[in-house]
Amino acid sequence: MTVKQISVFLENKPNQLAEFVKVLNENHIDMRALSVADTKDFGILRVIVDDTYKTACVLKDAGYVCSITPVLAVAIPDEPGGLTRLLTILGDNGVNLEYTYAFIARKKDTAYMIFRVENNEKAIEVLTKNGITPVCQDALNEL
Repeated sequence: MTVKQISVFLENKPNQLAEFVKVLNENHIDMRALSVADTKDFGILRVIVDDTYKTACVLKDAGYVCSITPVLAVAIPDEPGGLTRLLTILGDNGVNLEYTYAFIARKKDTAYMIFRVENNEKAIEVLTKNGITPVCQDALNEL
């Protein structure tokens, strides 16, 4: 019940993100979600795509340093407080959140979040017990 996130190291200088996106575009790779965290010298780009294996191969061939990490994707109600319930469930059950970012899909009244946690299995168990089913890779690809 996890999805595959690709993390890519980019130099923190002009045009690096544009060049990265151009590589995806030229190879007909569709992004589902994107997050960039930066420091003075480099950035860590995190991306969810429609074909993780193809993307990793394309990026390595293009000279990018990247890794694949299993993360959780969760659909939540797109309303005030929709995220609060999920975060409270995780926190009350001792699941540490390392980072998160949101993405959109063409589904009314639903928001989607990516969560990197210390223990995916525990998080999935806790969420499922509370009626929240993480989105699997195949379902994410269909969004």
